[in-house]
Amino acid sequence: MSLNLAFKALNDKTRREILELLRKKDMTAGEIVDKFNISGPSISHHLDLLRQAGLIDSEKEGQFVKYTLHTTVLDDIMKWMVQFNKKGK
Repeated sequence: MSLNLAFKALNDKTRREILELLRKKDMTAGEIVDKFNISGPSISHHLDLLRQAGLIDSEKEGQFVKYTLHTTVLDDIMKWMVQFNKKGK
């Protein structure tokens, strides 16, 4: 996991909203597109950046691709951030 890629991915409001949706349940790209007022190709680009950053996983199910939140990476980010809180104590 690259923290730089993860932070770049988290720096966009749409991508954070996608992560919030996936926190509630796994979704297909079409289901995600339906939640936004932006084009399918734009959502695909956001999903690709989230996947490259290791924040989500994708799995082909028939003709659809199902996206899942990859919580291990988020846990790693939180552990990395918490170390700065402990350093001064």
